[in-house]
Amino acid sequence: MNVEAVVLAPVPPCHAPVLAALQRWVTQGWLRALDHAFAAFLARQAPEADPLLVLAAALASHQLGRGHACLDLAAALADAGQALSLPPEGGRPVVDEDAPPEHPATLLAGVRLARWTQALHVPALVGDGPGAQPLVLVGTRLYLRRYWQYEQSVRAAIAQRLALPQAAAGPAALPGLRAALDALFPPRPGAALDWQKIACALAARQGFAIVTGGPGTGKTTTVVRLLALLQSLALAGGAGPLRIRLAAPTGKAAARLNESIAGAVAGLALQGLPGGEAVRAAIPTEVTTLHRLLGSRPDTRHFRHHARNPLALDLLVVDEASMLDLEMMASVCAALPPGARLILLGDKDQLASVEAGAVLGDLCQRADAGHYRPDTAAWLLAASGQSVDASLVDPSGQPLDQAVAKLRVSHRFSAASGIGRLAHAVNEGDFRAVQKVFTSGFADLAQQRAGDDAALRRLVVDGAPQAFAVSGQGSLAFDDGPPPPVGYRHYLELLRARQPDVHAPQAAFDAWARDVLAAYSRFQLLCALRSGPQGVQGLNQRVAELLRAQGLLDAGQGGWYVGRPVLVTHNDYGLGLMNGDVGVTLALPTPVPGEQQPRWTLRVAFASGDGEGGIRWVLPSRLRAVETVFAMTVHKSQGSEFSHAALLLPANMSPVLTRELVYTGITRARHWLTLVADAGVLRGAIGRRVERVGGLVG
Repeated sequence: MNVEAVVLAPVPPCHAPVLAALQRWVTQGWLRALDHAFAAFLARQAPEADPLLVLAAALASHQLGRGHACLDLAAALADAGQALSLPPEGGRPVVDEDAPPEHPATLLAGVRLARWTQALHVPALVGDGPGAQPLVLVGTRLYLRRYWQYEQSVRAAIAQRLALPQAAAGPAALPGLRAALDALFPPRPGAALDWQKIACALAARQGFAIVTGGPGTGKTTTVVRLLALLQSLALAGGAGPLRIRLAAPTGKAAARLNESIAGAVAGLALQGLPGGEAVRAAIPTEVTTLHRLLGSRPDTRHFRHHARNPLALDLLVVDEASMLDLEMMASVCAALPPGARLILLGDKDQLASVEAGAVLGDLCQRADAGHYRPDTAAWLLAASGQSVDASLVDPSGQPLDQAVAKLRVSHRFSAASGIGRLAHAVNEGDFRAVQKVFTSGFADLAQQRAGDDAALRRLVVDGAPQAFAVSGQGSLAFDDGPPPPVGYRHYLELLRARQPDVHAPQAAFDAWARDVLAAYSRFQLLCALRSGPQGVQGLNQRVAELLRAQGLLDAGQGGWYVGRPVLVTHNDYGLGLMNGDVGVTLALPTPVPGEQQPRWTLRVAFASGDGEGGIRWVLPSRLRAVETVFAMTVHKSQGSEFSHAALLLPANMSPVLTRELVYTGITRARHWLTLVADAGVLRGAIGRRVERVGGLVG
């Protein structure tokens, strides 16, 4: 087919009205230009096609940009507005108030599901399985072919690994497995069910496993002991140590796991575990990004490692798997050797990936109720000594259910933690419980009314400690006495007070940068939107102005100034920076030929992410993909935690406001949380769940 000829061909008259409507949606911000272009391409390719097919193609393409793997025709007919970005992010105004664009329901008025599916029966454009057509229709779900193929490949890869026989699960190996588990998790008579021990047992039983749980439930501790278990069994079997790789979707998540896992491995108690110190030496502590692991190829979606050039490993562990999108999951599965294990770690209740698909959420949708078959429960009792509650046993449990372990006890948030109580109430979608938490006097929670400029200034500058129940002087939730809540003044004043002398050694400047970065991470303003006055763009400018008014920031030149925090938005392998890395702009002395005194020049300091406290200094001119980060979207904050987090919700409802977004924002706070939201918006947000359309499971 001559694609150029198709693109340049005139639009068939029968499709002109629907394409004109789509163009008005683009102008309004309801639809992406890419979606309109795709629909127009198909209209030119098949002039005889029903206009309803062209409309469906545009909506299916648009769904990808909203995180869905496909378009559900039935759902679109039931609520046509949900098939578009309505209202658009940032509250974009109507372009022409006298003649606003037609609502999607107008174009679908009177259309029944049978009529719409019949319009899609165009063999040149729509298939029902393998083939070359650009669209695939499965029941009422319409896919772009690439995403249908991603789902098929991921489902097949998981099913294949669930069926992999594992020597550790056999009757002959059971005594050894039980002994190793007891060494890593010593039995505690009368103690509650040890879900970490159960998770390790389940992961040893098959070639695919998921360990999910909320913040502080011990996912990192569990995976370190799991790796010790698997290496001990491998060494005892005489096969040599397993080749294990650890990865995460973003650089920030990889760096955080890198720091925590090194300490966990060093402190691992191995008494009584076969292999002893040889096991510790065989557990990797280096964590990389998935893009680096798979081998990104510039200017292409493809990777160096794939089915024909698989990774050299026996086990891959992926942390923060809630951020895994469908395309990346398919790439990971394709690059694994046929016999390699795959283990996913993550919080199933967090926000799903920005890109299409909710892989972890889909795979864990039955985790709360367990659904362990009786034979699984019996095996777990024999292998771990843990007796699963009868309410979690289901004779009709699915194979995937037997591979999912949910950690159910938080070690971060005690019963006296308002943050923990609030996260639970939000996760349950119980607005009354949310209100009760805020009226119970928890010391680690504060609330502000949206739109209060004076309160926002106090919050971002000083952290508004007076808004907390005990004015931020301590918290009943923490015995060790957390540092008080702060705002951005804290890191900016520390930056100035501790700046080394111009002749100080480089080590002194590195230490200063570490202190500044640590101080910066004490507070973070989180928001739901990117655009608009209550989104990242508007808030970053507003916060900078507030800090300048306090004399804490200079005006700067060319957008760069001392104290400017920046967020990396795209991987830069040449600089060793990953999407999600945060740096702070500082001044370093630079020798100048012919001058006795060095000059102060701007450099951006980033933590090296090697777990050893190194600092990477980068010239601002070399940073092509960064943005100021006084305000950060909740999406970008995943994989991070802050001593004091402030979650700001917009004044009006938006499609992005969901229970998962609020929960994720709340759980970024370790010690202190300030929630800035109107009651109506908060109620609406926690009453709306992310329901991504797809067919990965079922």
